[in-house]
Amino acid sequence: MKNDEPLLRRRDFILGGVAIGSVLAAGAILPLGLVLRDDEDLAQGIGGVQVAFFPRTKVGTIGQVSTTDPLFFDYPLTAQSNVLVDVGQRAIGGIGQDRSVVAFSNICTHMGCPITDYNADERVLGPCVCHFTTFDLAKDGQVVLGQATQNLPRVLLELDGDDIIATGVFRLISGYANNLGGVNVEIAAASGATTTPSDGATDE
Repeated sequence: MKNDEPLLRRRDFILGGVAIGSVLAAGAILPLGLVLRDDEDLAQGIGGVQVAFFPRTKVGTIGQVSTTDPLFFDYPLTAQSNVLVDVGQRAIGGIGQDRSVVAFSNICTHMGCPITDYNADERVLGPCVCHFTTFDLAKDGQVVLGQATQNLPRVLLELDGDDIIATGVFRLISGYANNLGGVNVEIAAASGATTTPSDGATDE
């Protein structure tokens, strides 16, 4: 081995830590749904995550999204509420012609209170009714003001024609150790029906 060759890359260290943490917590390596890639990709919001075990669910159409009136939907489970909105500027993970349509959990990362107020002029969600935290949806859901210290979880989106498809969630939803809540869970679908992950994440 060359002396200048790194023994362990940052990416491998992160992935190893996730796997070990899963073993310690549950006694087995569990699919956590997200795998980090290179820091450069994450910074650009391109290919920053790799989704596994999440359902592909239609959550709206591009024509339904506006810059003033956010849409709310459940994903990946029922009662896991999210907000879908056009922030009017290019954003990390954004879709659409201007890469400005984004979706985030609207469950506050401080104590899990739902947030429904949206300020279109400032592109912020909040303030939270519990402790007044606000989050900037144009800046990856980061905290603007308040008690919370973590960004909102971002819903990963794809366009299929005019349909907006949710494909995963980046970061843990407040109150969950696993965004999918374990096995044999009810998965939210835009139609109100339920669906299960296509690759067999739930038990038979």
